[in-house]
Amino acid sequence: MRTDAFKVVREFEQALCEYTGAPFAVAVSSCTMALLLAVAYHLRKVPLRDRPWVGRPSVQIPKRTYVSVPMSIIHAGARPTFREEAWRGAYRLEPLPVWDSAKRLRRYMYDHATEWNDPDANQDAPGLKGEMVCLSFHWSKILGIQQGGAILHGEPTADEWLRRARYDGRKEGVPPAQDLFTFAGWHAYMSPEIAAEGLVRMQFLPDYNDDLPNDDYPDLSTMEVFR
Repeated sequence: MRTDAFKVVREFEQALCEYTGAPFAVAVSSCTMALLLAVAYHLRKVPLRDRPWVGRPSVQIPKRTYVSVPMSIIHAGARPTFREEAWRGAYRLEPLPVWDSAKRLRRYMYDHATEWNDPDANQDAPGLKGEMVCLSFHWSKILGIQQGGAILHGEPTADEWLRRARYDGRKEGVPPAQDLFTFAGWHAYMSPEIAAEGLVRMQFLPDYNDDLPNDDYPDLSTMEVFR
């Protein structure tokens, strides 16, 4: 796979960083995969002393959200649990510093707390430093391209791992015969044509976008598959 074919993906990621204020953006095939990789990173790479859990972790989410979210948690190696929450726009996957922001996309949303939480918040309050924010670009979402997602974050070490993780554990630009595989990754990279469409639409994206309304989500806590 030629590295120059993915130049437009890197350009799209840079555009996301400039728009949201995030130091890093890792484009992937969907928000579902963004959540899976973000959770997987914390389960595998966070030092034991820094983990807010013991043994097999449970990750708590609102009981009314999209069904792929708890599935991503399971595939990442954790157990989903559920809470009652009337969320709007985004919510946190507790206790991890991971957010599902499929229904929120605004300028400076990563580094301005006022854009993220409360318009009456302290203007000097920090944003989401140290957090991973997962976006959706599906046609029904704010950017509205065919598909795709991204992880906004601020950690150089995590950035290297996430880029390998989305690309079958490979290092971009290195032929498989010459690569050194250190873990099993996922086939979740964003294709160049999707990134090109996203890059065009980013040029016309308003600074402020209202949160999308929630769908008529079922109560996931009642489903046998998640018990």
